[in-house]
Amino acid sequence: MTVREINFDGLVGPSHNYAGQSLGNLASTRNAQAVSHPRAAALQGIEKMRANLHLGLIQGIFLPQWRPDGRWLAALGTNITNAEPAIRAAAMSASSMWAANAATVSPAADTEDGLTHLTAANLVTMPHRSHEWPQTLAQLRIAFSDRQAFVVHTPVPPPFGDEGAANHMRLCDSHADRGVEIFVYGQSDGPYPARQHVEASKAVARLHRLDPARTIFAKQSPDAIAAGAFHNDVVAVANENVLFAHELAFADKERLYTDIRNLLPSVQIIEVPDQAVSLADAVQSYLFNAQLVTLPDSGMALILPSEARSVGKVWAWLEKMITGNGPIRQIVPVDLRQSMANGGGPACLRLRVVADPANVDPRFLMQERKLDEIAAIVARYWPEEIAAAELAETRLIAQIEQSWLTLVDHLQLSGDLVP
Repeated sequence: MTVREINFDGLVGPSHNYAGQSLGNLASTRNAQAVSHPRAAALQGIEKMRANLHLGLIQGIFLPQWRPDGRWLAALGTNITNAEPAIRAAAMSASSMWAANAATVSPAADTEDGLTHLTAANLVTMPHRSHEWPQTLAQLRIAFSDRQAFVVHTPVPPPFGDEGAANHMRLCDSHADRGVEIFVYGQSDGPYPARQHVEASKAVARLHRLDPARTIFAKQSPDAIAAGAFHNDVVAVANENVLFAHELAFADKERLYTDIRNLLPSVQIIEVPDQAVSLADAVQSYLFNAQLVTLPDSGMALILPSEARSVGKVWAWLEKMITGNGPIRQIVPVDLRQSMANGGGPACLRLRVVADPANVDPRFLMQERKLDEIAAIVARYWPEEIAAAELAETRLIAQIEQSWLTLVDHLQLSGDLVP
C-alpha cells in the first residue's frame, strides 16, 4: 500500500454568489450584495489544482452541489420563487466549494481498526450551510466506497456544531506514521458565534476510534474568533511534524504545545508573534489559511493566497521565514480572488485525505487532461456573473442546473449523484 496525502478541492459551483450569509466571516460580510463571477471563480480554483499537480501533489476534486436545493426549500414549505430573500440565498449557496468543511478525516495509521474514517460535518451553525451534508455525504460514500479501506460516518447530530477539518489538525513524523490528532473547539466571548462544539469534536474522535492518549482537544482563542477567525484554519495550519500558527490562535497555547511535544518530540512549532503580524493582518491576508504541503523532493511549501503580498508585515515575515533554516522553504501564491472575497482561501477549498490513491474512486482524482475538460465545461456553461437580486430568475436557475448536469454527466457520475 502506498499512502499519500491527497488534496480534494471543492470546485466552485455555478451559483457562486455574494449574499453575505456568514456571520463572523469578515470578507463575506464586507462583500455582501456585490456581483460575483462564478466562471472566473471556478477557473481560478482549477488553476490552483493544476499548480498542485505541477508541484507533484496528488489532486482530487469534489463537485458542486445541486442548486437551488429544492428538497430543503420544500421541507420549509416553500420554493425558490416564493422563498423569502434570505432563505432563497441559502438555497442557492455554493459554499460547499470549501471542502475543508466537508468532513473530518482520520488516517488508518491513527485508528483502532486500521481503516481511514471520515465523518461528514453537520454545519448546523449557519443556515446556508446546514443543508449541505446530505449531498456531501453522497459524494464521500462514492469517492471512498472501498470498505476495506474507508469508513464514512453520518454527521454528528444537532445541536452540536461540527465544521469538519477546518477545526482539526494532525501532526506526525510522516503521513504514513501514527499521528497526534488535534481537535480545536470554540467558546465565543465576543460578537461572533463559535462554530465548533467540543461535544462534536469528542464525538468524532470516538467514532473514528482514535487512541485517547494521542488525541488533543484545544480551545480556540476567543480573541481569534472575535478578530474573524471563524475556523481554526484561519490562524493555524499543520503538516507532518510542523505546526504553523499565530501567537494568539489558542486559548492555552503553552499547555497545547507541551502536550504536543510530549506526544511528538520531533514537532517543529513555528509561531508568528502578534507584534510582527497582528490578528487583523493574519485574517485579512489569510496567511494561515494556506496549504502547508510536503513536496516529493523533500521540504515543505506554503500555498497561500496572492493577497498575502499586499500586507507588508505578512510578506516581510514570509520572506524572512524562507531564508532561514526552517522546514518551510517555498512560498506559492495563488490567485483565488473570487473565493477570497467570500471568505475562503486555499485551505478552505481543500480536504486532506491520507490514503492509498488506488483505493479512491478514480472519477474523483485529477490529471491535467481532466482539469482541461472541466475547465472547458466551466468556460462554456458557468454564468459569467450573478447579482444577488437575480437569484430567483428562471433563466439563471436553468443555466445553473444545466451547468451541473453537464459536469456530472461528463464525469460519469450522473447515475450516482441524483439532484
